[in-house]
Amino acid sequence: MDQVQDNWPSVLFAIAGGVVLSLGNLSTQYAWAFVGLSVTEVITASITVVIGTTLNYYLDDRINKAEILFPGVGCFLIAVCLGSAVHASNAADNKEKLEYFSNDSNNGVGRKDVTDSKRTNTNTVDMNDLENGEEKAKAGTALFLIEVENKRAMKVFGKSTYIGLAITFFGGACLSLFSPAFNLSTNDQLHTLKDGVPHLSVYAAFFYFSVSSSLLAMILNFTFLYRPVLNAPKSSLMCYVNDWDGRGWGFLAGLLSGFGNGLQFMGGQAAGYAAADAVQALPLVSTFWGVLLFGEYRRSSGRTYTLLAGMLFMFIAAVAILMASAGERK
Repeated sequence: MDQVQDNWPSVLFAIAGGVVLSLGNLSTQYAWAFVGLSVTEVITASITVVIGTTLNYYLDDRINKAEILFPGVGCFLIAVCLGSAVHASNAADNKEKLEYFSNDSNNGVGRKDVTDSKRTNTNTVDMNDLENGEEKAKAGTALFLIEVENKRAMKVFGKSTYIGLAITFFGGACLSLFSPAFNLSTNDQLHTLKDGVPHLSVYAAFFYFSVSSSLLAMILNFTFLYRPVLNAPKSSLMCYVNDWDGRGWGFLAGLLSGFGNGLQFMGGQAAGYAAADAVQALPLVSTFWGVLLFGEYRRSSGRTYTLLAGMLFMFIAAVAILMASAGERK
């Protein structure tokens, strides 16, 4: 207990890191509905690196190779710009698909029908939108977009492009601070501890970090059950407890996230937290899920595909450069 009292500034930094991580994670989950999995992860991860890596570089007494590190940060910054352009271009593509579908369909399905109805009539849809002779929409078609919109709890059709980007940038800003906060909690670069007081170990800091993140996540999620935001449907704790559809995936995601964070912090303590930010390679995996499994960007314009390829290329280059900048803590 005495050691906790002596280390309380470091404990507070670890708690602050958990708080901003929880806010960032929740923001990205809302952003997925507006911006899509691929672009959300690339933008938030790139912002995390641009801000967080720069802070960690100076906090770690510049142990990483600056001549390699900052060109990598520049690549991440370019990836952020390209990611925003991909989202805007894809939103324009989707708008064109829906307008064409509305004008071409005999039943006149339009934006108002998509937003307000619980079920879309597919009996008279264009046969080009159907697969294998069944009423199953092909990924990337207008009918596919309508089906996804009708299934999701949070409706996004007709919403401004900037809402999703604003949520994404806020999430990225929060996520950019959790690693520097953890760095401060274990290395006390601000000299907040008294002389002779040992620094928090990575494992002790990770405990406080995880507890604060989990508590805030539970508080926010229970609050949004009864007071939802962004037109999400109202629910209750009883409905949450009784609905186990997909809950296993949620638990798995939480376990993998915690495991990944722990490894990132252990690597940061050994080779510098700036280089450890290379763990942000996660958007490469999310792009695979988004494009190949969830049908994102299917049947989009050549402009969107070109921007998407450029975004991924800059991101891969940035991750490789960041890993090459690793140093060794003295």
